[in-house]
Amino acid sequence: MPLVSGNENLHRVTFVKKSNSAPSPCTCAATATERLHKKERAAVQCLVDPELSSDTNASDMRGGGLLFLALALALAACGVAGHGVHPLSRIAVHRARVALDASAAVRASPKLLGSRGEDTHWVTVDFAVPHASDDDWIGVFSPSEFNASTCPDSKRSGQIPGPEICSAPIKYQLANYSSGYAQSGKGTLKFQLINQRQDFSFGLFSGGFSNPTLVAVSNKIAFANPKAPVYPRLALGKTWNEMTVTWTSGYDSSEASPIVEWGMEGSPPARTTADTATFGRERLCGEPANTVGWRDPGFIHTAFLKNLRPDKAYHYKIGHTLHNGKVTWGKPKSFKAAPYPGQRSLQRVVIFGDLGKAERDGSNEYQNFQPASRNTTDAVIRDLDNTDVVFHIGDISYANGYLSQWDQFTQQVEPITSRVPYMLASGNHERDFPNSGSFYNGTDSGGECGVPAATMYYVPTENRANYWYVADYGMFRFCVADSEHDWREGTEQYSFIEHCLATVDRAKQPWLIFTAHRVLGYSSGFYYSFNGAFGEPMGRQSLEPLWQRYQVDMAFYGHYHQYERTCPVHQEKCVQEGTVHVVVGGAGAYMSNFTTVAPPWSMYRDMDYGFGKLTASNETTLQFEYRRSRDGQVYDSFTVHKDNQNV
Repeated sequence: MPLVSGNENLHRVTFVKKSNSAPSPCTCAATATERLHKKERAAVQCLVDPELSSDTNASDMRGGGLLFLALALALAACGVAGHGVHPLSRIAVHRARVALDASAAVRASPKLLGSRGEDTHWVTVDFAVPHASDDDWIGVFSPSEFNASTCPDSKRSGQIPGPEICSAPIKYQLANYSSGYAQSGKGTLKFQLINQRQDFSFGLFSGGFSNPTLVAVSNKIAFANPKAPVYPRLALGKTWNEMTVTWTSGYDSSEASPIVEWGMEGSPPARTTADTATFGRERLCGEPANTVGWRDPGFIHTAFLKNLRPDKAYHYKIGHTLHNGKVTWGKPKSFKAAPYPGQRSLQRVVIFGDLGKAERDGSNEYQNFQPASRNTTDAVIRDLDNTDVVFHIGDISYANGYLSQWDQFTQQVEPITSRVPYMLASGNHERDFPNSGSFYNGTDSGGECGVPAATMYYVPTENRANYWYVADYGMFRFCVADSEHDWREGTEQYSFIEHCLATVDRAKQPWLIFTAHRVLGYSSGFYYSFNGAFGEPMGRQSLEPLWQRYQVDMAFYGHYHQYERTCPVHQEKCVQEGTVHVVVGGAGAYMSNFTTVAPPWSMYRDMDYGFGKLTASNETTLQFEYRRSRDGQVYDSFTVHKDNQNV
């Protein structure tokens, strides 16, 4: 029979508020909500999680009264009302004016970047204005031309004058971050740039973010080869012995043929031609993705490396064969092929959600959106020699319609994705937008509607519009669901989930894992408590019978930004034959609050940044560890045991 054991010493480090401290606004708000009537709870639910507001009847929001107002203020103090604001959305690009000042100046150096083949480069920006202000800022623009002539329809005649600037910067920094700027009007900042296929320039703006006025523009700078193949991304293919390699370049397939050279050590290398994809504004479904957030994504190439030998090491490099026969190569990399289904060997899986991107140069500091993303990324990189595959289960880059951020995210995680398969699930910040076919009508994707995510990264789906798939890895089967499309009984996705769970051979693959972005299982997150579901509304109604019928060992979710695990649970009761549900949504985005009292099925809760790790070496024992990103140390762990009859 399956049993779960935990480390009791680690249980004692559960996040608790000090007893001698005054209750926080969050505690008071959570306590007060327990007294709310149903309609008032629905109203507060909209406040706490705007992603659910579109599913809440507006008439239910009228009766909150003074209690609702008090809760609103308390929740605002907690910082839980909403999913943060993307830093680039703070800039009112549509209001921007161009008023170049001859006495202001910006200079960027060096002019040539990546002369030794680097994909990143530090740039020094010197600037000066006659009258400095605390709200002056420096924006990084790419392409370097960002005036009205680059706006869509700018060449049409007889129209009302359009905006003077119509593209957001790719990053920015306040000018007064340079010491002494307010007094002298002179400053210096350093930015880290990555190869994004186009040249760059820097604009000095006055008027803050609400009424930006461009007063000076720098010289142009560029990478030595802006089109170079960069940021390789591995993923498991549709069969266990296939690995896919995806990368980005500035080369259209008509200009150069994309290839991967690969092989085992000591064997002659093979060359495999890659497929090429891209997308235009017209494929995106709303703002800012198809307006101020638009940036050409370049060309995305994917090669399929087949008939790999299990657990063997392979070397590879991405490249492009030009018409003259010359090959432009990326950096040499390596990976280990997947084990075959049923193979008994050491197999280690890292899993988290809601990572997002973070800048290493201190830019975009205005309400930094992912304060821990960098720490999580670095912690995973440090342990990469002990990691075989990574699952990032939704809310990937948090680009939110600012497409330049996808390049920056792929560069951030490239030390991981170039070495181990990086498997994705779809989240609200990739997919959701009104009238776009998503199950939820929120605007969290910023008009992307899943297009950049499905193009930039490969996942082994049967239909790229539907982000659900099976991933077999040795003793594991992962059934990856798409919580942004309907999963309820009678839908196409429900049929997929049941087929995925039902068709696994448990003698070969004893460890059956379900994953989705939103918490379709159990969570004692604050906003999940309002309707009494303690999870996504309607989530368990259709799926819990499947988890029980097919004896799913563990289910993982993101979306709610903290860590929590349950006992083996079924119908809200701890049972020996239940499924352990784990929320690992604390990889990068701001923290979310718990209810003040943990339900009986909640075994461990931690409001800190971190990620999970599964380790299996045989068919009877599966270990799970929760690690905090700040130090990579284990703060919670448990082991699932099975006897041979149960496998």
